[in-house]
Amino acid sequence: MILNKKMIAAGTLIALAAGIALPQSAAALDAKQKEEIGAFIKEYLLANPEIMLEVQEALTAKQRAQQQEAATAAIANNRSAIFNSAHDIALGNPEGDVTIVEFFDYNCGYCKRALSDMDQILAKDKNVRFVLKELPILGPDSLAAHRVSAAFRAIAPEKYGDFHRELLSAEERATEDTAIAVAARLGVTEEKLREKMEDDSHDAAVREAYMLANDLGITGTPSYVIGSEAVFGAVGSGELTKRVANMRQCGKTIC
Repeated sequence: MILNKKMIAAGTLIALAAGIALPQSAAALDAKQKEEIGAFIKEYLLANPEIMLEVQEALTAKQRAQQQEAATAAIANNRSAIFNSAHDIALGNPEGDVTIVEFFDYNCGYCKRALSDMDQILAKDKNVRFVLKELPILGPDSLAAHRVSAAFRAIAPEKYGDFHRELLSAEERATEDTAIAVAARLGVTEEKLREKMEDDSHDAAVREAYMLANDLGITGTPSYVIGSEAVFGAVGSGELTKRVANMRQCGKTIC
């Protein structure tokens, strides 16, 4: 009987904290009743602290669902910019039946580790189109490296995959200088790069990427878009492969 009272009291407090309307008889409590309920709740939660973990898990799940709902709407409203932007280059099969879009930063450690995920998928699945969307969010060096990358992509798009892999896999921090050095090893001189870097096209690419990331709720890299789903974080090649398989099976990432 006491346990039931405590559970009722805990439920009452949680409802009050969540802003849930209570019946007048429960809401109109005097000071003594509130004190008694508070004591019940404290005793119950101290004896059953796992309840707070369950509440936190439920809140996290709700927030994730809301985030994904907002991302799905953003994908529907920006499909062309996400999947077919003129600023991006796709690796793999340009006519692939499933497209994976990756938002990345050249100085993101998780992106560096996720590079092998992309390569594993492209090696095993010859019908995947993999779009690389640069999102330089980790400071001035990332933005400077992106500007070199954008110039290189415009000059030698057929070598962009090699440039991307070499710069992203490097141990040192990506900067303007390191990006120029990678470009030079691939046959594009600094003179040509700097001439192209005078063009403001890279600014348009960055603005578009920032706008999409904001709409999609992306706050870190890597993040992906497959079908109508945003996938946040370095989930690994296995998880991405499952979503690709589901797209083929039922047209959704989760069947």
